[in-house]
Amino acid sequence: MTITVLDTYSAMRRILLAPAADRADLLRSMLEPVAGMYRYFPGEVDLVAMHRQSSGFPIDRDEERCLAALETLAEAGAWDRIRRALDEGLALQLEATPELDVQDITVLFLLGDPADEHFMGPCLGVTGNGGIPGHIVITLWPFPENVARLEATAVHELHHNLRYGPGEVVWNPMTVTVGEHVVSEGLADAFARQLYGDDLGRTRIGVPHQDDDAVFAKVLTGLGVTGMENFTAWVHGDPSAERFGVAPVGLPMGAGYAAGNRLVDAYLAATGQTAAQALRADSTKVIG
Repeated sequence: MTITVLDTYSAMRRILLAPAADRADLLRSMLEPVAGMYRYFPGEVDLVAMHRQSSGFPIDRDEERCLAALETLAEAGAWDRIRRALDEGLALQLEATPELDVQDITVLFLLGDPADEHFMGPCLGVTGNGGIPGHIVITLWPFPENVARLEATAVHELHHNLRYGPGEVVWNPMTVTVGEHVVSEGLADAFARQLYGDDLGRTRIGVPHQDDDAVFAKVLTGLGVTGMENFTAWVHGDPSAERFGVAPVGLPMGAGYAAGNRLVDAYLAATGQTAAQALRADSTKVIG
């Protein structure tokens, strides 16, 4: 199998420097390699519109700010670091599960929108999507904390890709529970922590509530909830729920990540497994 980290540095620079009238077509061309991640969406997806809705960098303003951020990432060696991290993460996973059938993965690394208050505020300038096998998308603003965590962010999304790969854990939109989503985030963080340590490996939005017993108890009450439209509130928290028009449930940003880490830590301690060995762990057993 092959992990391809697309050269989005060159593509984004070209877009940001192009005449405004040409940018949408250039953006669409850059996004086309990951169009397959929307294969389960009803109807045809407008890639440019999806980019805007997902806090991707703007193509009608903030050009200088985005170009400067792009150079910050280039100077940090972001693309090479992500590529090496994914190779290292895959090697670690295959050592633990050598029979794993891994398909080709295409990685799209993007700048986020510096004027998106939700992305820059509650999301802390980083989002990722690795749950659709074969594709990883990371959207990021180069705050120093995010640049330091590039590797951990990449392998977190890799873990999702491998957990839900062909023949592995099935994510059935009709029956999947909040519990599965929460556990998957905890396992992905545990995998990143196995590689890079606790300080870098935990997803930032979950860290403030890691030891909050009240938040943990509240998340536990929702683990049996089904219906993916409810997951944002229970996993990401009220700020994201409100952003996407979902009813809030009284949880802070990243609550599900914090709870997932606690559940997974207890499971790994009880079983003596590493995060890599627990790739396929049944979420109901992790929850206990």
